[in-house]
Amino acid sequence: MCGLLAMLTSGADAEKYVGAARDALPCMRHRGPDAAGTWNDDHAVFGFNRLSIIDLEHSHQPLRWGPEENPERYALTFNGEIYNFVELREELTGLGYSFNTEGDSETIVVGYHHWGADVVNHLRGMFGFVIWDTETSTVFAARDQFGIKPLFYATTEAGTVFASEKKSILEMADAIGLDLSLDRRAIEHYVDLQYVPEPESLHAGIRRVESGCTVTLKPGGQVESERYFTPSFQVQPVAKGNEQDLFDRIARVLEDSVAKHMRADVTVGSFLSGGIDSTAIAALAKRHNPDLLTFTTGFEREGYSEVDVAAESAAAIGAEHIVKIVSPEEYADAIPKIMWYLDDPVADPSLVPLYFVAETARKHVKVVLSGEGADELFGGYTIYKEPLSLAPFEKLPATLNRGLNRLSRVLPDGVKGKSLLERGTQPMEARYYGNARNFNFEQLQRVLPWAKPEWDHREVTAPIYQWSKDLEMDPVARMQHLDLFTWMRGDILVKADKINMANSLELRVPFLDKEVFEVAQTIPHDLKISHGTTKYALRKALEQIVPPHVLHRKKLGFPVPMRHWLAGDELFGWAQDQITASQTEDIFDKQAVLEMLKEHRDGISDHSRRLWTVLAFMVWHGIFVEKRIDPQIEQRDYPVQL
Repeated sequence: MCGLLAMLTSGADAEKYVGAARDALPCMRHRGPDAAGTWNDDHAVFGFNRLSIIDLEHSHQPLRWGPEENPERYALTFNGEIYNFVELREELTGLGYSFNTEGDSETIVVGYHHWGADVVNHLRGMFGFVIWDTETSTVFAARDQFGIKPLFYATTEAGTVFASEKKSILEMADAIGLDLSLDRRAIEHYVDLQYVPEPESLHAGIRRVESGCTVTLKPGGQVESERYFTPSFQVQPVAKGNEQDLFDRIARVLEDSVAKHMRADVTVGSFLSGGIDSTAIAALAKRHNPDLLTFTTGFEREGYSEVDVAAESAAAIGAEHIVKIVSPEEYADAIPKIMWYLDDPVADPSLVPLYFVAETARKHVKVVLSGEGADELFGGYTIYKEPLSLAPFEKLPATLNRGLNRLSRVLPDGVKGKSLLERGTQPMEARYYGNARNFNFEQLQRVLPWAKPEWDHREVTAPIYQWSKDLEMDPVARMQHLDLFTWMRGDILVKADKINMANSLELRVPFLDKEVFEVAQTIPHDLKISHGTTKYALRKALEQIVPPHVLHRKKLGFPVPMRHWLAGDELFGWAQDQITASQTEDIFDKQAVLEMLKEHRDGISDHSRRLWTVLAFMVWHGIFVEKRIDPQIEQRDYPVQL
């Protein structure tokens, strides 16, 4: 788990950019405080910040490897972990290849030499990497199947720069002649969705390699992308009476995934909330680490903390448990820092408690496991029940549906049945665009007067929906498929990577394993949403693994009392000051935002999520565009090994 930087120049003038690359590395030192290094030849400059997890004394990067006839043919810079590297080393050694290290990085480049671009289909892990082949003058880069690890890039006349964090590319902007103008389309997408969807970033000149994609590049050429992994849900019917076979397969593959994710030369702990996902991961991890430490966070306000349930779970599995309670004052003080670490804003209030629990965990361990991905893979969100509840509308004549839809639009907000009518009389493609549904277009135009209807969420979701339609998925599978490409990689995995790496803490997500997905993708609809619950098959698979008190408990995660705080003394004044000071008049109608804040305080309407989306952007803008806000990033030192 580290931070990479790689530049392929358009001409044979790489030496010209070495100084800029070295200057750009410190801004992502948090990703790898244990070691740093650079390497260059005439065409390429590679830089690296290392967080040492495996093969601590060796496996330094940028890493060079080649066959006997050209032993330094390749240069590699790699961020992530390859969990099946032991098996890959054995396979490649049997094919006659030799290794110079005991780590996982070298398996990527040796595998690339043997399999070419198909190496990505042999990797089980999380990764973003760049390989420079000096013999063919080709860059090959890739991201993991689900997008757990980030990889940004920017192309100018000077060449193409890849980096784990956008900040490093921004640091090189002057050296490479990068246009730093903002992307208005990406801004509208962010406000609509509460995150910036891939492959966009808020800077027009910087983009992201998409999840499950590889890219190739020649000096002076353009980035050419190709998708190698498509997470398609291909249901396999389960005969009545054979359900237990499926439940057993789920339990076995998850246990194997956790075992692989425990591979490290440092201590591995686990995050623990009150839900089944993190509890299952912690319980399985305890089998491999008898001294497992678990970590959770919460707030003092009643109903916004799972601390007690998490502590009960930790006691049940025999883990030592550590808790961090976050105050409103700590919350507000941390916001600028968190927006700096994020690169682009993500309007998810749970980012802040996650930051504090990661900071706490890093004092004890260097790696933690967590339960991200279970809801998307196994059907865990309550909204996935919606196709069942709205099924009666599908039986109505089209003319009646259109009339009911018109009626729903004229009913005042808050009228009972308005939402049901509105959603039931729309096709899924129009009504569902993930877990972030903060603004309708009228609300969007109130704060974003220049917003264009053709840039709304459907511009992002329509191609994904067409994709799942072509693959003939059922309605719930289509919702899951959409979330894998939007909510999960835009919100869930961005905060998982950025906020933990802000604390030099490696987060591993065993549910998001390609072997786990191969089982999850086959689960029939009636074994996902069944018996009045979600993730039914997963819950059955975990009956002998998790304590009974969490087996059917609804997950809260790290809930934040944002609605109360923005209306009260905790954050109302802070929010008012942010809006007033922000120099975003060319983007937002600031007076409309202030009116929304007052309406929220007066109880006229709950604008908390909409306000938080705007406020997060304003803080981000104050840091990266206006340079008005100092995020006060401290240089922390951690021991090399924990």
